[in-house]
Amino acid sequence: MAQDFTRHAAVATTSDVTLFTSNSNDAVIGVRIANIVTTAITVSVFISVGGSATRYIVKDLSIPPASSVELVQGGAKFVMQSSDVFKVIASASNCAHVYVSVVDAISA
Repeated sequence: MAQDFTRHAAVATTSDVTLFTSNSNDAVIGVRIANIVTTAITVSVFISVGGSATRYIVKDLSIPPASSVELVQGGAKFVMQSSDVFKVIASASNCAHVYVSVVDAISA
């Protein structure tokens, strides 16, 4: 069965931004965050499990100016189930670009 690769992109702000809501069993295979401002920022990435309970992937991660971080690398991945919500929040408005790669609807 062919896999359906998708991507989600957003600009992080001081309010939590929803990148996507899982509608099946999805595997997150990549998360890159780029600081696009001239000062250091902090970023938190989290999953609202079932749309309610918050589980952090990273909390208050400091990213230097003109730098980026890869949160999922080296073949690592994590699974999101239906109604899980992927979110990001940052210490400043419009300070980071966030890009997430997902395998949609992974087979059991």
